[in-house]
Amino acid sequence: MSAPDTARNYKDTVLLPKTDFPMKADLVTREPQRLAKWQEGKLYQRIVAQSKGKPTFILHDGPPFANGDVHMGTALNKVLKDLIVKSKTMAGFHTPFIPGWDCHGLPIEFKVVKSAAGLTPVQIRTLSEAEARKYIDIQRTSFKRLGVFGDWENPYLTLDPGYESGILRTFGKAVEKGLVYRMKRPVLWSYGAQTALAEAEVEYKEKTSPAVYVKFRALSGRLFDVDPTASFVIWTTTPWTLPANLAIAVHPEFTYVIKKYRAKLSEDGPSTTEYFVIAKELLEKFEDRFFANLVDFEGFEPIEIKGSELVGSVAKHPFLDRTSKVIGATFVTADTGTGAVHIAPGHGADDYQAGREHGLDILSPVDAEGKFTAECGLPDFVGKHVFSSNDGIIEILTAKGAILGNEKYVHQYPHCWRSKTPIIFRAVEQFFIKIDAIREKALSEIDKVTWLPASSRNRIHGTVSGRPDWCISRQRTWGVPCPVFYDASGEIIMRTDIIGKVADIVEKQGTNLWFEKDDVWWAEAVGLPADTKRGNDTLDVWIDSGCSHVSVLDRHPELHCPADLYIEATDQHRGWFQSSLMMSIVARDAAPYKSVITHGFVVDTSGKKISKSDQGTGKSSKPMTADHYYNKYGGDMVRLWVSSVDYQNEVPFSEELFQQTGESYRRIRNTFRVLLGNLHDEPKDFPQIQDSTDSDSEKKSAESRICGNPSYTLIDRWILERLHAITAECVTAYAAYDFRKVFTVVNSFFATELSALYIDITKDRMYCDAANSPRRRATQAAIREITETLCKLLAPILAFTADETWEHLGHSDSVHMQVFPQPNPAFAGTEATAAVEELLKVRVVIQQAIEKARQEKKIGSNLEATVALTLPAEGFTHPVFSDPATLHEFLILSDLHITRGTDLAAVVTESSHHKCARCWKHLPDVGTHSEHPTLCGRCAEAVG
Repeated sequence: MSAPDTARNYKDTVLLPKTDFPMKADLVTREPQRLAKWQEGKLYQRIVAQSKGKPTFILHDGPPFANGDVHMGTALNKVLKDLIVKSKTMAGFHTPFIPGWDCHGLPIEFKVVKSAAGLTPVQIRTLSEAEARKYIDIQRTSFKRLGVFGDWENPYLTLDPGYESGILRTFGKAVEKGLVYRMKRPVLWSYGAQTALAEAEVEYKEKTSPAVYVKFRALSGRLFDVDPTASFVIWTTTPWTLPANLAIAVHPEFTYVIKKYRAKLSEDGPSTTEYFVIAKELLEKFEDRFFANLVDFEGFEPIEIKGSELVGSVAKHPFLDRTSKVIGATFVTADTGTGAVHIAPGHGADDYQAGREHGLDILSPVDAEGKFTAECGLPDFVGKHVFSSNDGIIEILTAKGAILGNEKYVHQYPHCWRSKTPIIFRAVEQFFIKIDAIREKALSEIDKVTWLPASSRNRIHGTVSGRPDWCISRQRTWGVPCPVFYDASGEIIMRTDIIGKVADIVEKQGTNLWFEKDDVWWAEAVGLPADTKRGNDTLDVWIDSGCSHVSVLDRHPELHCPADLYIEATDQHRGWFQSSLMMSIVARDAAPYKSVITHGFVVDTSGKKISKSDQGTGKSSKPMTADHYYNKYGGDMVRLWVSSVDYQNEVPFSEELFQQTGESYRRIRNTFRVLLGNLHDEPKDFPQIQDSTDSDSEKKSAESRICGNPSYTLIDRWILERLHAITAECVTAYAAYDFRKVFTVVNSFFATELSALYIDITKDRMYCDAANSPRRRATQAAIREITETLCKLLAPILAFTADETWEHLGHSDSVHMQVFPQPNPAFAGTEATAAVEELLKVRVVIQQAIEKARQEKKIGSNLEATVALTLPAEGFTHPVFSDPATLHEFLILSDLHITRGTDLAAVVTESSHHKCARCWKHLPDVGTHSEHPTLCGRCAEAVG
């Protein structure tokens, strides 16, 4: 027997982890390579093909607008959709996803006509289509780079002839039901873009307006009977609408007060006697406002009357030669003003409705550019913009002695979302859909839909309840034409059969033909007289996207309507959710969706919404485009960020906040690397999970691999119990679209149970046990189960990293072809978990004692300590406390002595045993093995 080698280095005998899974993620480089592999292997197509025959789940993609780069708000939306699609696929559903784009509309046309003047309609449409397709390609590249799966080569586009024909046929259905009419009435008008707007195309910004109090002298009625010089007083923030005034509205149920004042209405003017009628609730505010100019007239007793007594009176217009009727209206409020409201039926929705009820004309003396026409009755103002006319109107009022007060009023005012100019209400001939005719059905359908969060039901219910008739025509070129004609006398021809013929032609040749061919060609094509003229309007783009259930869900063989789910931002309650609902009521008398999820906006740290117009182009602005983040950090980092936020509320965002996600990613990746490294010498005949797309076979495979292993120690059984629990939690959370719960559960598992405990505790057996020792192989079995389970649980979120890890586990196909793991009933109990909870309490006390000894320089590490542990007389009864081997391993100690006493306590002294040169434990048998005098018995046996 040779002499023992006391100086031998045993470093090479330690079974350290080995893997070529890179520690540095380098996502920016590796993700595009993996993406190319997916595309070349047609991964999405294979996923869809293998799931055919399973229950179908359809998430219908709300189309982003084909204009501008993908900002982080859009990235949030698209990644959320992908998390849903991937998780539903892995939950065993057939989940085809057809992405789409909204291609028509004002923003694109506005950009085109702004860059080149004098374009013909055909040229505008050609350039607009090119612009839309350019951004479709840009956005598609971003979505794919973010790991979003879908039929990217065959998306739906609202400019495709087949889609456009569906819009026209749905419009025809509305005509058939008698829902479409043409009328001159006030609409939201953008003079900057020279078109009517939908409510969803309006944004509110702060504006300073002149607020004036104006006298209308009574000519008849109760007020006139009191005194022929008495006046009504109105308050308005739009003096420019006074030329269109035709009435004054009072609330029939309000109490009004007629008072007499000594008044001094101008600094240089004489004092006069004035009679005013003011709503009683507003009288004190009114007098406070004019306390320096109005003094109660002594001897005159104020007269109280009901508003209904004023109805039917006539007043004189303050500066035009006409009169104003006094009418009753319940929309009059007692919040501000005087209780008497200036009514211009051509410039407001309430005014218009009141005008119709009382037989008033619709006077709207403003052109498409927001300039006065001759109808205003003021020759000097013709051709002048209405907003720049306010001062001139006030000057006229002052000269006429008709103004009581003029002040600046700061308020939120509607602006055009594209031209950014304030909008005006302007009465023009437009096409409308009768909302009242479908409102009741729409409201009943809303209550058949599952709304998440539940509060969003109230929001859309409220918007539909209060919505006026829908103005569906636009004075633009880049859109689907409103398929109506006019006969030689100018009468409208709007017939379902004609619209159907137009739709048939469009399906084959597209809507450009409407603009390329002349009236004679179209008249002949649809069978109308040769002198028939086409209409010039296009349809509201919300009609376009609102018909996607007809043009996509009904036409695509793999889809169905109603869709299982729509998910968009909260603004779509008055946008796509609502337009889709209304057009679906038109098309099929039912909602187009079974469930609707709304998510919040991505906002900067000041709370401002991030949009395409805020995409960080200035030197001091922060980058908000998705490509900045996936090109700098990787697509998986964006995906992990999306999974980590509370998406149902506003999502604060900054690069600094985004970077915090990096710590979680690094922990997950490094843990995967350690797990893979510990499988480096896994036997080839070791039972491994078979690639499976079926949940039942996956479950059986897992059970056969890990359930019957008799070598599992307590710590192995504990980690598998925890794995069972988090698997159940995550699968349930995915089903509830609670991705933040998945992130939180998995992130916590990686950080605590896995990294801080299981990997740390089993490190000694994995490194220092003999390679084939039963407990080491049992741990490898557990590690494989953990790694494969976590890969599949994280696949919807970390699409690239989970697939990379799966590949390093030795699988030939993508993890995205798998189904979710099933919770393993063999580990559904809590026996090991209960024991570990007691051990962790002990571990805390021991670590505190060791730390104190270390600070006192008594020991250098845990393994140098001898620990005297006192357990309370009651409790801590689990058999593990009679198992020294398990205790030493779990507590990472060399020497532990247990006694029973009053309180849980630990005393640490320096071990008197020698240190093993291989495992570094201080054990009594070190030096007792002649062949390996510096090793403990376990290590001596391991090295042979």
